[in-house]
Parts: sequence; C-alpha cells; structure tokens
Amino acid sequence: MDNVRSIDRLWSVEDVSAYLGVPVKTLYQWKWRGQGPPVRKIGRHLRYDPATVRAWATEAA
Repeated sequence: MDNVRSIDRLWSVEDVSAYLGVPVKTLYQWKWRGQGPPVRKIGRHLRYDPATVRAWATEAA
C-alpha cells in the first residue's frame, strides 16, 4: 500500500460551519432550499468537498 495516495477527507457539517462562520442549522436550511455550497449525502450524513466549499465561498463573496 505504499503507492496509495492520501485521500482528502470530506468535511462534515460542523467543519463547514466553522469554516464559513455560520450555524449548522443554516447549512441544513440551505440544503433544504437548494442553496449554499454543494453537498453530498453519504448514508445519513452530509459531506462537503473542501475545494468546492472554498470555491463557493470565493464566488459568493
């Protein structure tokens, strides 16, 4: 397994909340309304790609 690259970890709702400085509840509302950064549902959990969140935050500013 020496050839395996490190896999970037997807961000949780709490990670994105801390990065954007918005409450977790806001992220759930944005998802429900189809707003905010793109999000994926993996099982019961919401996960965000860090690069996509950064790009979204730059565009939204």
